[in-house]
Amino acid sequence: MSVLNLLLVAVGVSADAFAVALTQGVRARARLRRTALAVAAVFGVFQALMPLIGWAVGAQLSGFIAPFDHWLAFGLLALIGGRMLWEAVRHQHEPVRRGRVRLRELLALGVATSIDALAVGLSFAFLHVAIVPAVLVIGVTTAVVSYGGVLLGRRAGERFQTPAEIVGGLVLIGIGVKILLEHLLA
Repeated sequence: MSVLNLLLVAVGVSADAFAVALTQGVRARARLRRTALAVAAVFGVFQALMPLIGWAVGAQLSGFIAPFDHWLAFGLLALIGGRMLWEAVRHQHEPVRRGRVRLRELLALGVATSIDALAVGLSFAFLHVAIVPAVLVIGVTTAVVSYGGVLLGRRAGERFQTPAEIVGGLVLIGIGVKILLEHLLA
């Protein structure tokens, strides 16, 4: 996988984290930078760990799945991207409650926003992606995007949440289509 594709995947899977970070910024009453650092750290770590777990599982299964791995990678990325689009449209007008960010809630959000990255990691095993650079790029990208999301959320409110999820979903679907076409046309 090229560096550009890896960056696009990282941005795509970090879109959920960005959207949630925006809401955390909207909710934050005080200690904005501390909240932003906590959100960035938790989301970055989970977004790096989940693809690693997915890759480990996928590596064990890759021998059995090799004949149709491109279809599986396409299906996973299209499913994740489609779910992101659905969630963006479905939750477009939910109100955000203000308050402190609690660690337990932040950890749960970290897991919830990184489930997509688990599936992406699974597809990495089938595509024989070098996992260490991939998880580092995904983790750092998510941390940076999440930090900025909290700060932007405090300033801009909720209006960027839905567009971020839509762009992330479209990016993942596009990468899935590209993978499929590369294998079918090769």
